[in-house]
Amino acid sequence: MATYKEVNGTAVQNFAGDYTGAVDGELWYNSTATTFQYNFGTTTTAWSTGNNLNTGRNSAAGAGASNTAALAFGGNPGSGVVANTEVYNGTNWTEVNDLTTARAGLAGAGASNTAALGFGGEEPAYSTKTESWNGTNWTEVNDLTTARANLAGTGTNTAALAFGGYAPPGRLAITETWNGTNWTEVADLNSARNALAAAGTTTAALAFGGLNPGLSPGPRQAITELWNGSSWTEVNDLNTARSTLAGNGITTAALAFGGTTGSTIGATEEWNGTNWTEVNDLNVARSGLAASGTTTSALGFGGSPTPAATEEFNTGVPIGAWSTGGSLNTAKYETAGSGIKTAGLVFGGQTPTKLNETESYNGTSWTEVNNLNTARGQLGGAGTQTAALAFAGQAGPGVTAATETWNGTNWTNVNSMNQLRRGIAGAGTNTAALGFGGYQPTTADTESYNGTSWTEVNNLNSAKGNIAGCGTNTAALAAGGSPPLGVLTELWNGTNWTEVNDLNKTRRAAGAAGTTTSAVVFAGYSTNVPGSSGFTEIWNGTTWSNDADMSVAREAIAGFGTSTSAVAAGGNIAPVTAVTEEFTKPGIITKTLTS
Repeated sequence: MATYKEVNGTAVQNFAGDYTGAVDGELWYNSTATTFQYNFGTTTTAWSTGNNLNTGRNSAAGAGASNTAALAFGGNPGSGVVANTEVYNGTNWTEVNDLTTARAGLAGAGASNTAALGFGGEEPAYSTKTESWNGTNWTEVNDLTTARANLAGTGTNTAALAFGGYAPPGRLAITETWNGTNWTEVADLNSARNALAAAGTTTAALAFGGLNPGLSPGPRQAITELWNGSSWTEVNDLNTARSTLAGNGITTAALAFGGTTGSTIGATEEWNGTNWTEVNDLNVARSGLAASGTTTSALGFGGSPTPAATEEFNTGVPIGAWSTGGSLNTAKYETAGSGIKTAGLVFGGQTPTKLNETESYNGTSWTEVNNLNTARGQLGGAGTQTAALAFAGQAGPGVTAATETWNGTNWTNVNSMNQLRRGIAGAGTNTAALGFGGYQPTTADTESYNGTSWTEVNNLNSAKGNIAGCGTNTAALAAGGSPPLGVLTELWNGTNWTEVNDLNKTRRAAGAAGTTTSAVVFAGYSTNVPGSSGFTEIWNGTTWSNDADMSVAREAIAGFGTSTSAVAAGGNIAPVTAVTEEFTKPGIITKTLTS
């Protein structure tokens, strides 16, 4: 029999304790615990933000087998109904030929974005119309036997299933099958309802959620029914009863997401053939959205209150992990930071007394070093552990524009910024820095530092303070801030700021680390809680995706490092904290082999 070394090219290491140098998947022998162990990267299921629909709408229909090849058609843009059809290629939506009949509340079926079926809906009259999509055009084919809207559908354009819905005088249980030519009525649902979701095929389908005020406990339902090709059987319920939700997948692996319980929700549940399990929520709670794809590659788009929003769902997404680092010597908030995880610096802040303290981090513990010349909080920072820049902030009763440079030992006063402000964000180095946003009053002003003086350059698109910022003075990122408390993200190219895809969670006074192509934003005050948060999001240069939350929720935090190796220090969680957390992506889990 071949040895481990012969198969894997390396022998099993003998290590006394945890082998911190082990690579992902490497096996070692822990001689202290007398066990074999291995490491692997942590992963999760996650929604990430995609590019918006060209025509925002709710109550549209969707088709497609993945989140890289989807079709959106019909819907209500807020007033009336539309026939608009769009194709998604995994990055962008493109307008293509319209439905022949504009309508909303229709159902869709189709395993690709080149072969789909749309049926039912409101025109505004309740409709029986069925249309077939060949990748270029829609063609009217034979009608449903029963006119209805807000029905569910699944299958393909040659073998589809339609069930539930609403048409006066009430909600329907009627089920019809499509054989590529005609619709035929078959066995009804056990529970009549509309605004439900579907997954599966014409011979194995799933119906879940929906609305029927006449059912107990009502009016919104958690009921799930399984179709075997001839009849419906009730199976285990959703965890959260809801209507106007979206769904996709098959009868052994389905996904339910979004909808309303009376309030719009982003809750996502995964079906394993027996039970529903709650997984990560949509980034933007909404109802009346459409879907395509599978449980491992899903797309949700449209809906209310964000009718153009698109989100992509994936499994096996590498995530980071937060671990506790050494505590600051002084608990503080509204401080600034610079450097990397193993060589960092924080300076200024408040307790709430304004501070001039500086602390240096070696990756394990903090050491107090020489103070700033001007005590202040809500200041900006840039640079490294041995060459940093501190600028602006709230100094005692007044706001300052004072700038100081750090040489690894002492702070020295240099030329001040052109504008007084606090709650400013910073990026860059101590000889090439960028300061942007802030209060006194709320401003969009941006200033560039060349190692000697500050120069006003082009403004942010939106005036705000307490922005999370990172990057360089020629390539910077600004995310969140207030007022209003928001999700706006802007990128600086050395000349202008450009609005790009939003954060998933609102926040102000968050921490940030990284570059314009790879960044992490964490903590901050958020209306999604509401209050102090531990939310963590990763920026890949195009979109934000949710990652592992911090252990300690807080705001007014200092952050520095990279998107894969960051530090969060201090913050305000009432009371002020000295806690430091270190972020590593991907996170690692150590497993022990058992017999």
